[in-house]
Amino acid sequence: MKHLPKHLRPRWRYLAVRLESTPDASFDRGDFQRELWYAAQNLVGDVGSADADCTVVRFEFSNGTGHAVVRAHHGEADTARASLACIASVNGDALGVAVTGVSGTIRACVEKYLGSPSEGPTERTVAFESDDRHAVERDSVLDVRVDGDYIGATNLDFE
Repeated sequence: MKHLPKHLRPRWRYLAVRLESTPDASFDRGDFQRELWYAAQNLVGDVGSADADCTVVRFEFSNGTGHAVVRAHHGEADTARASLACIASVNGDALGVAVTGVSGTIRACVEKYLGSPSEGPTERTVAFESDDRHAVERDSVLDVRVDGDYIGATNLDFE
C-alpha cells in the first residue's frame, strides 16, 4: 500500500507538559490519558475532543514529578492546552499541569522544552507547627507531611 503524499498527511503539534504532585502520588500513562480525554470531552464536547485527538505520546512520572508529551492536531493546540489546564487530579491525587512549549516534532519538543531532568527529591526533617516533621524537597519547594497529607512550602517559610 502506498503512503499518502506529504500534503495529505495529518499534521501534528506536540505539547511539552510538566507534571507535579505530592511525593506519594502514583499513576501511569493510561490514568493520565484517561483524565486528559475526560477533560477534553467535558470542555469542548465529543466533536471538539475528537477534532483535537489529544494523545499522550511520552510519559514519565515518579516521586511526585514528571513530564509528558501530548500530541494534538495542528490547528487544535490551543484546545489541547485548555484541556490540559482542566486536569486537577488523577486517581484522587492532586496534580499540577504546566505546558512548557509546543513544537512540530517529538524530538524538538523534548530537547527544547523538557531538557534534562532535575535532581531527584531529597528527604529531610523540618520544624513546622512547633514540631519536627518529615519533608520532601524538590527544586527549593518543600512538601511537609502533616497528619497524613502534604502541605506545600518554600525554603523561605523555614528561615
